[in-house]
Amino acid sequence: MKPLNIGLTVLALAILCASNAFANDQKDLNSLLDQFLAGASNDIAVHERFWADDLIYTSSNGQRFGKKKIIQGMREAASENEQTTASVDYRAEDTDIRLFGDTAVIAFRLVAEPGSADTKNKQTEITEFFNTGTFVKRDGKWQAVAWQATKIPPATPSSGD
Repeated sequence: MKPLNIGLTVLALAILCASNAFANDQKDLNSLLDQFLAGASNDIAVHERFWADDLIYTSSNGQRFGKKKIIQGMREAASENEQTTASVDYRAEDTDIRLFGDTAVIAFRLVAEPGSADTKNKQTEITEFFNTGTFVKRDGKWQAVAWQATKIPPATPSSGD
């Protein structure tokens, strides 16, 4: 086999492997997001897995904090029996995952709806947020290291001009 053919074969195999790794990482990140949203209301273990210890979280009301505060808030709510069942159902729409080696950015529209188990009517209407998370893959595991949430204002009816 000629050196040029060997080089092209190696290059083709490298591209194929990189393409498979890219597809696997996208699939893993999508799955991680889905699992997180399914347990976000009341599963502390889901939050422990999802957020990196060095997380920087900027909430939709302009507060900035880390993983420790998120977990602490969940524990306090659980001890007060405020979140024994899911009170809000979350889903991601318009998800955009971009990979940059061992770093990824996920942007999506978060839709929060009153859950079927919401017996205290804590949330009565659908709210939506634009969320953007930056993830890093460490020891083969993706975790969010930065997060930004922006509340989307409810649509106002047009005046019909």
